[in-house]
Amino acid sequence: MMANILEVRNLRKAYDQFTLKDISFHLPEGFVMGLVGPNGSGKTTIIKLIMNLIMKQSGDIKVFGQDHRACEAQIKARIGFVYETPNFYANLRLDQIASLIAPFYTAWDQAVFRRHCQAFQLPLDHTFKSLSKGMQMKFSLALALSHHADLLILDEPTSGLDPVFRREFLELLRDHVQDDHRAVLYSTHITSDLERIADYMTLLKDGEILLSLSINEIEENWGLIKTQQEDTAWGDLDVKGMRQRESFTEILTSDIQKARRIFDQNSLFEKASIEDIMFFLAQGDSHEHGPH
Repeated sequence: MMANILEVRNLRKAYDQFTLKDISFHLPEGFVMGLVGPNGSGKTTIIKLIMNLIMKQSGDIKVFGQDHRACEAQIKARIGFVYETPNFYANLRLDQIASLIAPFYTAWDQAVFRRHCQAFQLPLDHTFKSLSKGMQMKFSLALALSHHADLLILDEPTSGLDPVFRREFLELLRDHVQDDHRAVLYSTHITSDLERIADYMTLLKDGEILLSLSINEIEENWGLIKTQQEDTAWGDLDVKGMRQRESFTEILTSDIQKARRIFDQNSLFEKASIEDIMFFLAQGDSHEHGPH
């Protein structure tokens, strides 16, 4: 039976203007999970809670089967963490920063670090503050990938990176989880990245999970219909979202096979992308044509 590297159960965190509401999901070893949602949906809050950077109000977090607080040191030694805004000693050279960080990881591999730095064209004799935002992110990625981490937790890791390097980085992540005992939790707003590498998607809005499914299930069952048929003809189709166009209605469903039996031959059927699903579900009640 496949083990879960990460288990989150009934996680809750309340602020004055925002509440993370009883979040639950799990990430099996050997897979990549995309954490997606609009800005302010709770993605970064979840990551900070997992990393014990902020305190939860209630719920359980287990990493490698262990409580994330009781076994924090052992767990973090096996995690590669990249935050959206890397924060290292601004006036130190990159090689000095790496020398300070390496002793925290028993599996630190200097040869792997050097290889990534060379591939990312990182000038190790430069100070951190002298780097561009993109190069700072590359350095953070190099550190995270250099101690054979069993779990990578990435918060908008490709922010500020050019498209060519972004694709190379995604290939690195896919190679990383070829070892079936590793996993990646990847928070991003770039849905095309997830379509390249993700095995699971968890979609958030306003501190709640709207959807947590495998990409295979989404590809097999979810779809878009463009139709001129009236809604009285839709029957009991599972409609997840809808918007009215000038001459047709666009519908998101989680049962595209049933939709093909319901709608006439003049209707069009398309595969639903992650971006489509995110758009329709995140609109929710705020969409003037959307269902409740």
